[in-house]
Amino acid sequence: MLDTLDLNLSLDKDTYNSQIEDLMRELRELQNACWENKLPVAVVLEGWAAAGKGALVKKIINYMDPRGFSVHPIFAPSEHEQKYPFLWRFWHKLPPKGSIGFFYHSWYTRVLEDRLFGRVEPADVPIIMREINAFERQLEDDGMVIAKFWIHLSKKELKNRLKKSANDELEAWRVRPEDWQQAKNYQEYSALAEEMLIYTSTGAAPWTLVEGNCKYWTRIKVLSQLVSTMKEALDRQNSTLPAFCSINHQVKLLPTEPNFLAKVDLSSQLTDDEYKTRLRDAQIELRNLQLSIHKAELPVLILFEGWDAAGKGGAIKRLTDVLDPRSYKVNAFAAPTQEEHQYHYLWRFLRHLPGKGTIGIFDRSWYGRVLVERIEGFCTEIEWRRAYKEINEFEAQLHTGGYVLLKFWLHISPEEQLNRFEKRKEDHFKQYKLTDEDWRNREQWPLYDVAVNQTIARTSTPNAPWTIVPANDKYYARVFIIETVINAIKYALK
Repeated sequence: MLDTLDLNLSLDKDTYNSQIEDLMRELRELQNACWENKLPVAVVLEGWAAAGKGALVKKIINYMDPRGFSVHPIFAPSEHEQKYPFLWRFWHKLPPKGSIGFFYHSWYTRVLEDRLFGRVEPADVPIIMREINAFERQLEDDGMVIAKFWIHLSKKELKNRLKKSANDELEAWRVRPEDWQQAKNYQEYSALAEEMLIYTSTGAAPWTLVEGNCKYWTRIKVLSQLVSTMKEALDRQNSTLPAFCSINHQVKLLPTEPNFLAKVDLSSQLTDDEYKTRLRDAQIELRNLQLSIHKAELPVLILFEGWDAAGKGGAIKRLTDVLDPRSYKVNAFAAPTQEEHQYHYLWRFLRHLPGKGTIGIFDRSWYGRVLVERIEGFCTEIEWRRAYKEINEFEAQLHTGGYVLLKFWLHISPEEQLNRFEKRKEDHFKQYKLTDEDWRNREQWPLYDVAVNQTIARTSTPNAPWTIVPANDKYYARVFIIETVINAIKYALK
């Protein structure tokens, strides 16, 4: 692929000057159109050292409104960033709707420089590329435009540029030891780039190969392709009308679909004495395991979903009662904020992932996309249907990153829920927990029952299975949850 590029392609300065101004004005107009249409754009610039990526970015942004773009030079991950899955830091840098993000190097350093210098195991490379493809497809499905450019240089041109920069006292600081290693290992690095381009050039985010020996040719080709890509995306967006979802026609499961909730034995219970004894023993064991989690740098993430008044808050309190508060955090998620609406729906949850050696507890989670957002029509049918795959891919990335992931659905009967609602209504200290929305959700129980069963069927995987908790008896549910967490952590520590 790279060997077929004609690196002798060039433009003279007059031709370049006559084209660059028109392209830059057009790009400035497209920036405004993206802002008006809330279209996010990610521009990925990869290629050899000294390929002119920095100068290209500088040229582009000189014509643009600085309020509508961001530039992200990507360096080695910090000590803090290394505590999370490798894509975590890039989720944080994604442009919001209507903005353009330039990535000067990107997530591809993981399969280029990291691979060249032995910082990635060869067996992990296919997994990493699969995760990158899933990441880009999710962003593209959510409406982001991704333009990826590989700027290619000949070995001779690469060496000449590195020597020229190294001898320039104003540019010498930019030349890294890793850059010289690219020149020294030109064939090996070129082969890694070739493999990356083949396996990560997808329909959602294809690569554009750029002949880079002539800087004028490089800039015109990159800008021409970027303008074309943005135009196509705007045309496509304006010709597509969103169809909002409804599941009112799906009031019951198909005969071929399992009803997981119907199989739960809600009669399970504990006596007061059994509860006190087992709860105390479990809490002590969990407290001791917290030190082992810290020493092993094991990240633990526990998700709580369930019916209103199913006892999620009480279960979380008993789970955390004896834990060291410096090593765990509880995040309760309500409706997304105005800022969070500007990003992919997974973005707000990624920001709160626990780092290595800590415990994260989510009261509600990304499953809102296939539950409440599906039922209430807050997303399109296309969006919630594709979310099953996105969630499975995301949770697979957490598993690859070493996470212990536990997902609990707290299940109660409609009769028990009504009983708890009535008690809350009469209890002065708990009245705030009961809202009009809770009563409205109760009226849609059959719809949620379908959505929950389908969610469990589609997202319970070997590495991230669902645990359905019989929660009619709060004592039983609390102990069951803590003991399940303990067993999962002990298994992971082995």
